[in-house]
Amino acid sequence: MVADSKPQFSTHPPPTKLAILSFPSPQILLVTLNRPKQLNCINLDGHEELHRVWAWMDEEPSIRVGIITGTGRAFCAGADLKEWDTQSTSKPRPMPASGFGALSRRSGLKPVIAAVNGLAYGGGCEIIINCDMVLASPSATFALPEVKRGVVALAGALPRLIRTVGRPRAMEMALTGRTVSAKEADSWGLINRVVQEGGVVEAAVEMAKSVAENSPDAVVVSREGLKMGWEGMGAEDATRIWGETWYPRLIRGENMKEGVRAFVEKRKPKWKEAKL
Repeated sequence: MVADSKPQFSTHPPPTKLAILSFPSPQILLVTLNRPKQLNCINLDGHEELHRVWAWMDEEPSIRVGIITGTGRAFCAGADLKEWDTQSTSKPRPMPASGFGALSRRSGLKPVIAAVNGLAYGGGCEIIINCDMVLASPSATFALPEVKRGVVALAGALPRLIRTVGRPRAMEMALTGRTVSAKEADSWGLINRVVQEGGVVEAAVEMAKSVAENSPDAVVVSREGLKMGWEGMGAEDATRIWGETWYPRLIRGENMKEGVRAFVEKRKPKWKEAKL
């Protein structure tokens, strides 16, 4: 069981109905999807709620890493198809630009780790495809079953999936809609690793702590450099643009100086809040 800490915020987190917000460490935000009877399907109000949550995390200096998980036997079973059915004859309300769960197309500043406790289908799978790191329980399963319902995975997963697992495997997932086990997803490189059953949140918290103990400036800037390659930019162009835009911000900050000074003085660095 992960204990909840009491961090000091510069701003209050937004109110939530779909998800439970907790703080297993003062620098870590844990978002738990909490519609177990609906297998944590996300409706339109939920996308907007989560967009506010992740935007708040990026702006809140005290939080350095986010984690998302689910209550019950599902991580997230995708869209609320009952809501889709009621809106089929009307103009659908668009989800935020950040995508499904405000994560499938999120860029953001700070990393988000997915702790997949159960099934991740449709939009739930699209969420994990764009998360920065993914841990899964042995019983977790992944699928893009949209073709079985006459729809498509339109929240950003398809072009991202093919970059992660390659063309043949991405085609197999998207065109057959079959379920992929945690073990298979691990072997494909879709997730970071499989952890002990029942311990996926605790493992994600430990991973988040290992990120949070580093320079917050260096984490953000390193993540930006990786994202440029992830979005399909050539290595040389990505390095040049990253070096011209993000690296100067790192140099101007106090944390780079502190990290070097702490190494020379053989002590643990005392990081300041990121001001990038």
